[in-house]
Amino acid sequence: MKTTLIKNGTLITAADTFKADVLIEGEQIRLIGENLSAPPEAFVADATGKFLLPGGVDPHCHFDLPMFGTVSSDDHYTGHKAAAFGGTTTVMDFIVQEAQGFEHSVSLWREKSAKAAIDYSFHMNLTRFDEAIAAEIPSLVEMGITTLKVFTAYNGRLRIDDGAIYKALRIAREHGMLVMIHAENGDVIETLIEEALRAGQTSPEWHAHTRPAWSAVEASLRAAALAEMADSPIYIVHMNAGGEADMLQYARERGVKVMGETCPQYLFFTVEHLKRPDGAKWICSPPMRSEADNARLWQALADGTIQTVGTDHCPFFFDGSQPIVYEGQKIAIPGKELGAGDFTKIPNGLPGVQDRLPILWTTGVNSGKITPNQFVALTSTNAAKIFGLYPRKGALVPGADADIVIWDPAKKVTYGVAHSQQRTDYNLYEGWELTGYPEKVFLRGKLIVENEQWHGKAGDGQFLKRAPAAPVI
Repeated sequence: MKTTLIKNGTLITAADTFKADVLIEGEQIRLIGENLSAPPEAFVADATGKFLLPGGVDPHCHFDLPMFGTVSSDDHYTGHKAAAFGGTTTVMDFIVQEAQGFEHSVSLWREKSAKAAIDYSFHMNLTRFDEAIAAEIPSLVEMGITTLKVFTAYNGRLRIDDGAIYKALRIAREHGMLVMIHAENGDVIETLIEEALRAGQTSPEWHAHTRPAWSAVEASLRAAALAEMADSPIYIVHMNAGGEADMLQYARERGVKVMGETCPQYLFFTVEHLKRPDGAKWICSPPMRSEADNARLWQALADGTIQTVGTDHCPFFFDGSQPIVYEGQKIAIPGKELGAGDFTKIPNGLPGVQDRLPILWTTGVNSGKITPNQFVALTSTNAAKIFGLYPRKGALVPGADADIVIWDPAKKVTYGVAHSQQRTDYNLYEGWELTGYPEKVFLRGKLIVENEQWHGKAGDGQFLKRAPAAPVI
């Protein structure tokens, strides 16, 4: 059994900060303390002047996802590798609901993820609903999948009606499951898209104009109301409008079991970015909002209204007609050029799984918007708790998986596509000057990232079966 000793670090948890050594035996943390010793053959890493963080947990990713006649450009190897370089060691992907049933759908995604480079779990999209599907939902718990995702938008494609959502919430309550909700008003969106196209308004900013913020605000409160009526917890994904944070606060103050997630893109970018010549790079759903929305979401992270920061990582090439070199091989995947001249045909999604921790450290911790402990809570511990992985993940305690990031708070990086391992041809944070970056990343005790070197491989990742009845935090 391999032994690793990390010495002289400053350990940061969601609640505490203290000097510590960490002794790893095999895949787990054995001891945490000061002046620990290890056998002569142990691998020793000196973390003097560095922080020790639990590996990031990204609850919201899309790998190898078919969309608009193409596919998201990161798969379950390339996306996992990128996550690891950014300090994330656990990711959660969404399974497409196939007509053949949940077991068939899960098996397809298990096949896709055989190349996993870090640990992973799944959520199940619930995009059709009838009595037969309702009866099948509990089988997901036996497969280790305890979360359903529903949509109040994408009429005729992904959306199920409010009555079906309410029924799904009651089933979830009975079986200790959690329902995740994409909250936008699909009826309003479809009306506005039709009107925009009829008027010839097809440039990228119209993606945002046809998905107004109030559509998200209304749908978030409606989701909370459905949860309260069903007495079942919900988790609102990718909250993007300040008014959504207001609705989340309103509902939580009244005892509704509702939690919220935002993503880095909603903290920095606005509809003005969609008006640029390369505006398609910022196309995602829901869209970018305003600077006032950015500020309100930061406030909601700081005061605990929002519980997690995911990424909604779903990258596409900006110009898929031109290949890039990835691991020595040329690759080109059709991307956002498919929507040239029509915003409704631009694949919706952005890269972000590697960016999340470094960007939030520089802009959040270094600026004083959030504390280092809040950083750990928002990027790791809270998601592990909400999705039934804590304390195996999201914690640095004896018995936990040895998913550890040695974080160098002084390391300076000029960030961008050249630095990123995400398999696409652009980066939202091109040229940003960052201070604070991972030095070493361990996955269950194995050193997989060391500065710019990759020691991981396809197949290193394990599927994480999750237990039901996780807490509402």
